[in-house]
Amino acid sequence: MGWLAERTDQRSHPQSLWPEARSVIALGLSYAPDGDPLATLERKDRGNISVYARNRDYHDVAKGMLKHLGQFVVSRFGNDVKVFVDTAPVMEKPLAERAGIGWQGKHTNLVSREHGSWLFLGEIYTTLEIPPDPPHANRCGSCSRCMAACPTNAFPAPYRLDATRCISYLTIEHKGAIPEEFRAAMGNRIYGCDDCLAVCPWNRFAAATDTDKLRARADLTAPKLAELALLDDAAFRALFTGSPIKRIGRNRFIRNVMIAAGNSADPSLIPTAKRLSADPDPVVAEAAEWALARLTA
Repeated sequence: MGWLAERTDQRSHPQSLWPEARSVIALGLSYAPDGDPLATLERKDRGNISVYARNRDYHDVAKGMLKHLGQFVVSRFGNDVKVFVDTAPVMEKPLAERAGIGWQGKHTNLVSREHGSWLFLGEIYTTLEIPPDPPHANRCGSCSRCMAACPTNAFPAPYRLDATRCISYLTIEHKGAIPEEFRAAMGNRIYGCDDCLAVCPWNRFAAATDTDKLRARADLTAPKLAELALLDDAAFRALFTGSPIKRIGRNRFIRNVMIAAGNSADPSLIPTAKRLSADPDPVVAEAAEWALARLTA
């Protein structure tokens, strides 16, 4: 997480990143699921993948859309633009709130009255002077369902997240062994976590995304842990081509699968855990040994 501290100055204001910028066009893209995003959590022999990662990488999908819009703006007004989708030091959520798309909820993510908590954000910085929209009011009220839903108590206070306790951070960004204090709470979450998003009451207004590339692939909705654990590097890359999951690599992914296996109480996974306890990657081997101890206890 060192990059957060390293580029603070550039995130402080859009002109710190691009001095010529005069306006920011903030946009949201719904990835709302068409079913219960937490349903897989009860199927302990399956892996639960965060809704946003069940198909194509949103960076590519959203950026392509923003580039088309940016090209239109340039052709119409002759200005310059720069397009960003979670790939630069941009304060996306505060900008979206200022633009009236939604408000930053107590789970620290953006909430929309129309799309709930299921929005990807992107920005077009431009040299064009555009009158600003009014900012969105905060409509969380006294609700704290998102904070209460967190399996690892990652919210020390409303609007504050301790990323080092967050399952999304642990399964995606964290490179080493996952601290044992969080492993049981991870359940079968093998890539990301949607709990705090899924319980938001504003989701009741959200219609399922109409973007085909963001709709869940059938094979990533509730994949079997036994099958995922067999993936070598080549098979991992083939399965997750075009997916955001690919970037964490086979070893980190199998580490997550082994923790889910240890939480599954499924004795059929014992041979797999034994095999992976000898994996060349020490982090995978340690997670498999932990799973084996849990499954044979």
